[in-house]
Amino acid sequence: MRRLLVIKKENVDLEKQVNKLNNFLVLNKSIKALLTLLFLGSFSQIKAQDRVPFDQGKKYILAKVELTKKLSFNDQTVVTFAGLQKGQEITVPGEEISAAIKKLGKLGLFDEIAFYINHIDNDSIYLDLDIKELPKLNDVKFVGVKKGKVETFIKDNGLTKGKVVNENLITTTKNYIENKYKKDGYFTTKANINVVKDTSATNQVNMVVTVDKGDKIKISNIDFEGNSKLSDKSLRKAMKNTKQRNPIRLLKASKFIKDKYKEDLDKVIEAYKEKGYRDARIVSDTVAYNKEKNSLGIKINVEEGNKYYFGNIKFLGNTVYSDQDLQRYLGIKKGETYNGVILEKRIADKSKPDGEDITNLYQNNGYLFSNINAVEVKTANDTIDFEIRITEGPIAYFNHITVVGNDKTNDRVIYRELRTKPGQKYSKDELVRTVREIGQLGYFDPEAIDPKFKNVDGAAGTVDIEYNLVEKGSSQIELQGGYGGGGFIGTLGLSFNNFSVRNIGNKAAYKPLPMGDGQKVSLRLQGSTYFQTYSVSFSEPWFGQKKPVQFSSSISYSKQFANNYTTYTVDKSRSFNIFTVSLGLAKRLTVPDDFFVLSQSISYQSYDLNNYNVGLFTFGDGASKNIAYTIGLSRSNKGVNPIFPTYGSEFSISAKITPPYSLFNGINYGDLENQDEYKKRAEADVKDANGNIIIPKNSYLDTNNNKVDTAEEAAVDQGKVDQKKFNWLEYYKIKFKADWYTKVYGKFVLRTLTEFGFLGAYNQARGLVPFERFFVGGDGMANYSMDGRETVQLRGYPNNSLTPVVNGTQAGATVYNKFSMELRYPITLKAAASIYALAFLEAGNSFENFKAYNPFDIKRSAGVGLRVFMPAFGLLGIDFGHGFDALPGSSTPNGWETHFIIGQQF
Repeated sequence: MRRLLVIKKENVDLEKQVNKLNNFLVLNKSIKALLTLLFLGSFSQIKAQDRVPFDQGKKYILAKVELTKKLSFNDQTVVTFAGLQKGQEITVPGEEISAAIKKLGKLGLFDEIAFYINHIDNDSIYLDLDIKELPKLNDVKFVGVKKGKVETFIKDNGLTKGKVVNENLITTTKNYIENKYKKDGYFTTKANINVVKDTSATNQVNMVVTVDKGDKIKISNIDFEGNSKLSDKSLRKAMKNTKQRNPIRLLKASKFIKDKYKEDLDKVIEAYKEKGYRDARIVSDTVAYNKEKNSLGIKINVEEGNKYYFGNIKFLGNTVYSDQDLQRYLGIKKGETYNGVILEKRIADKSKPDGEDITNLYQNNGYLFSNINAVEVKTANDTIDFEIRITEGPIAYFNHITVVGNDKTNDRVIYRELRTKPGQKYSKDELVRTVREIGQLGYFDPEAIDPKFKNVDGAAGTVDIEYNLVEKGSSQIELQGGYGGGGFIGTLGLSFNNFSVRNIGNKAAYKPLPMGDGQKVSLRLQGSTYFQTYSVSFSEPWFGQKKPVQFSSSISYSKQFANNYTTYTVDKSRSFNIFTVSLGLAKRLTVPDDFFVLSQSISYQSYDLNNYNVGLFTFGDGASKNIAYTIGLSRSNKGVNPIFPTYGSEFSISAKITPPYSLFNGINYGDLENQDEYKKRAEADVKDANGNIIIPKNSYLDTNNNKVDTAEEAAVDQGKVDQKKFNWLEYYKIKFKADWYTKVYGKFVLRTLTEFGFLGAYNQARGLVPFERFFVGGDGMANYSMDGRETVQLRGYPNNSLTPVVNGTQAGATVYNKFSMELRYPITLKAAASIYALAFLEAGNSFENFKAYNPFDIKRSAGVGLRVFMPAFGLLGIDFGHGFDALPGSSTPNGWETHFIIGQQF
C-alpha cells in the first residue's frame, strides 16, 4: 500500500504548501496523520488503500526511487535531476522531498510531480515517483500569416520539432506575434493557438497558430491641451516616431507603437526644456480607438510652467582643468534661455561616443572614473544657478588588452591596429578609434565589434579591455558585368583579402589557402569579343611589419582589337597591346593628424599599336611608352562600417606626372612636321613654265619634293609626326575628391560627393596625349581599356555618353567635374549580407580642354537604387536614373536609364 507524500500541480505554489505541511508535523502523531490526510486531500484524491504507516518526522535511509510511468528520459536521469541519491538520509515528509519537486519543476519538462511511499523496511524507505511528462511539439502550422514571416516566427519562438509544449511557450508565442504586428500598425491583431494531440506519435502534439491581424490602424490625430507657449505643430514635430496621418509624408508612417510612444512623450518634455520651460510636464494622455473610423486618436494634456534662464554656473572639484577650460566646453553663458537638453549634452552627449563634452574631455585624458553632474543650487524668480560638481578620480591605465573571436586572422594583424596599449593612459577616443580601425580591416563584422570592460579596478587605476569580434568571409569571387563600347563586358576574378605569403610553404595552413596575415592577392580576367585583360596584384598593409606602410604591386597585360561599333564586327589583324607594371608605397602620417596618408607610386606602361587606325589616335602603327610618378595625399575618418559608413569624411588629392622630356630631348615639336625625316610642306606655290600652280603652298611633299597626291598618304605622315610626339608620353594629371557621410535622421545617412579631374601638358606645341583621358556617364564600370582612361559614374545617362566628340571620334575628355548626393537607408547590415536602399541626385560633365571648361555646364540626373553586399561576391546593385538633360548632339532629355552594378567599389 502507498502513502501520498507531496504532489505538485501546475499553477500551485508548492513551496508554500509544503512548508505548511511540515509545520503540521510538529503535532502529535495521531493528530499529524489526520491533518496531513485532510490537507493533501484538497489537492489530490487519495485512494483509501493508499496508506502505508510511517513515523512522521522520522529520518529514513532512501533505499530506492522508482518511476511509476515510462518516460522518454532514463529513470536514473530523472532521479539524478531530482537530487536524490541512494543511501541518502531523508525526513518524511521533509525538505529533501520538497527540494526534489522544485528541481524537477524548474526543468519545465513535467506537468505533475508526486511522490508515494511504496514500503518501509526497518529504517529504509522505498519511494515511487509519479510524473506526467509534458508533450513535445511535432509540427506547427500557421494560418493567416504570409510565408515569408512563418520561418521568422518559428525561429524567434523556437517552435522546432521536439520542443516541450507548456503554457509558457503558448503565452510567449501568442504575445510575440501580436506585438510583432502591432509594431507594423495592426493594433487589433489577435493570435489564437490550439494544441492538438498527434495520434501518430506518443506524447506529441501539433500546434495550429491562427492569426487575424485585422486592419492597419493609423493615428488620425494628435491633439494637445494646455499648451500656449509651443504650438501643436511644434509638439507633434518633437514626437519622432509617433505621427498623425499625413498623405504627403513618406518617411514616417502614422502607426502606434507603445514603447516608441512613451519615448515620444519624453521628447515633448525635452522640446519644452529646450525653450526654457524646465517645469513642463504631461498631466495626462489618452489613446482612444475609434472603431467606426478604424483609427487611433491621441490627446495629451500638458502643463507648461514658467520660462527660466541660466544664472551663475560654478565648477566644483576640478583640479585638472581650469574653470575657463570647462566653460569653453560647456558653452553656456549667464542670462541665456534655460535649455536642459543642451546642458545635458554639453556634460555628457550620449548620442555621440566621440562628442565634444566635458565627460569626454576627462575620459579622453585618462579619467575613466570621473563623474560630472549638474546640480541646481538656487532658483530665484526665473533664474537658475547651477553647480557642475566634478569627481575626477585617479588616472586609469589600460592593463590587459585581449581579442577574441578571430579564428582565421592572426592576432598580430589585429594587435597592430589597436590604439589601446597596455600601460597606456585610458582614452575613450582611442577606444572608439580602435573600433573603427578594426572595422576598416574588412575581416570582421563591423556591426558586431564589442569592446568589453573587464576587471575595472578603481583602487589600482587599471582596466582590462576585451575586443569581441565576429569573423566574416574576406575573400571574394568577382563577377562583374556591364555594357560598354558597344558590347557586353565580363570579369572573372579572385580576391584573397586576408592572405598569408609566409605560410605558402606550410601545407597545414591551406584551409583552402594560407590566410590570416592581412595581405591581399587579386587575380583578374576581363574580356569580351574584342579585348582581353589579365592582371595580378599584391599588397602588404604593414611592409616590414613595424609601421603602417602599405606596399602594393601589380602587373597586367591587355590586348584590344579593332571593333566596328555599328556592325559589331571585330578585326583581329588590327590590335592595340598594353603592358603595365606598377609599384607603390603608402604611409600613414602623424601630422596634421594620423588620419592622413601619403601615397607614392611609379608605373611603366608600353603601348603597341598594330594597324590600329580607329580614330582614337592619329597614328595606327607604332609604340608609346609611359613612365609616371604618382603622389597623393588623403585623409579618411569615415566609419565604422566600410560598406555603410554613417559618419566621417574622405578627402584625396593626387598628381600623376611624367618626366618633361621636351626640356632635354632637343626636338622642336612646333616644327616637327617639317623636319627632314618627315614629308615637308611647300613653303610657297610651285608653278610650271606657264605660270600654273602645280604644288600649292603648304602641300605635303615627299623626300624628292614631289607633291603627295592622296590625303591618306598625308595622314600617314601626320601619324609619323604624332608617333614622334608621343613616343614617350609627357603630361600631368590632377585629381581631387571629397566625400562626406552624415547621419541626418534615425538610420538615414546622407552622402555628399564632389570630384574634379584635369589632364594637362607641359609643352603646348607637343599637345595633350591621347591616353589618360576621362570618360563620363553611366554606371562607371566600363573600364575595359587599360590606356589610362578613367570612367566616371554619372547615372541617368548611357556609358561614356557625356564625353566630348572631336572630329567624329569620342577620344576622351581632359577636364571633368561631378557632384553627387545620396540618401541611404540600411535594410540590414548583417555579416552574411548587407543591404541598403538609396536615392540620388547627380550632376556633372566633361570637356575637351580647359578653355571649354564651364563648371555650371552640367548634366543632371536623379533616381533610386539598391545595394547588396555579400562577402563572397562583393557589391551588387541596381540603379534607376533619369537624365534631365540632352546628350551631346541631341535636343531632348535623355530620360530613364537602368544601371546594373556588379563588383563596383563602395
